[in-house]
Amino acid sequence: MKKTGCIILFLFLVSCTSNTIYERPKNLIPKDTMVAFLTDMYLASSAKNVKNRFLEKEANYVFLVYEKYKIDTARFTKSNIYYTSKGNEYSGILKRVKKNIDSLTVFCRKAKKLKDSLNLISQTKLKKEKTVKENSEVLKVNSEKKDIQKIRRK
Repeated sequence: MKKTGCIILFLFLVSCTSNTIYERPKNLIPKDTMVAFLTDMYLASSAKNVKNRFLEKEANYVFLVYEKYKIDTARFTKSNIYYTSKGNEYSGILKRVKKNIDSLTVFCRKAKKLKDSLNLISQTKLKKEKTVKENSEVLKVNSEKKDIQKIRRK
């Protein structure tokens, strides 16, 4: 009885594997498109809680990503299940998505830094123009005072 129980337990443990690989769907999204799609999808889903320039929260940008790539949810779901069943491929896709998001982050930081420096330059320029204008007005007033004093002396 013990031998039978051990054999059944052994067969049960050996037969349980989590390496289920699904069949390749007919309309599988190519890897490059999947990388771009997932990149935009992560950006759209993270933008849910960010206010737009009118200080309103947009509820959902995800549908715009589906429209951009002309992919429906069923096709994405089937492709995503297929790629997740192949761990190495999906891991590679996610690494490329992370690389894309990191490069976008670096680009946005550089753009913000450039914008800030341009704003600083324009503010400095405006201050200089204001100072020059004020100095010219002071000189004009001083000149007028001198003229008035000359007239009074005469």
